[in-house]
Amino acid sequence: MSKTTNQIRNLTMMALFVAIEIILLVTPFGYLRIGPLSATLMHVPVIVCACVMSTKFGAFLGLVFGITSVINATMAPTITSFAFSPFIEIGGFQGGFQSLIVAIVPRILLGVIAGYLYRFLLKKSFSKTKSAAISAGVATCLHTIMVLGLIILFYAVPYAEAIGVANSALMAYMGTVLLTNMIPEIVVAVLINIALVKALAPVLNK
Repeated sequence: MSKTTNQIRNLTMMALFVAIEIILLVTPFGYLRIGPLSATLMHVPVIVCACVMSTKFGAFLGLVFGITSVINATMAPTITSFAFSPFIEIGGFQGGFQSLIVAIVPRILLGVIAGYLYRFLLKKSFSKTKSAAISAGVATCLHTIMVLGLIILFYAVPYAEAIGVANSALMAYMGTVLLTNMIPEIVVAVLINIALVKALAPVLNK
């Protein structure tokens, strides 16, 4: 395959992944509201892209995911959306530059982790199925931990007040969120990543 053809193919695939992220953003499937929080399917295309294309493409799609997170928090805010958008004030709590870090940095790292881990496992003679499953599970887990950890780092007190829990109970609350949100997100990511890596990797020679 010529370099030009390869570039066109990559741009086409990247455009498709970006379109999927946008479709998820504007439909109820992207951000599933659970009380003051949102579970998400937006991480899945990022993981798939990182595995079947490259780590850098996965990181770029993670950036897109992060930007959609800011847009979602701004346009359809919940009581905790100040942690994801510097452009809104909810219940007296104003988001700031740290909100962009919470919303964007873990999403970029999601693509980086998924892509590097997938290729590392392949080099260690893991099958594509096992590599896809492990990379999706680990990347999703670390992504959730990073998001919640940054919220605690930057917004522990206002976040606790917004959701109506004592500061001392915030860690326990976040632990519950970690389990209830992360486990379904891991299962979905693993199943979809396995299926799409099997289907797309041979076509893309990955």
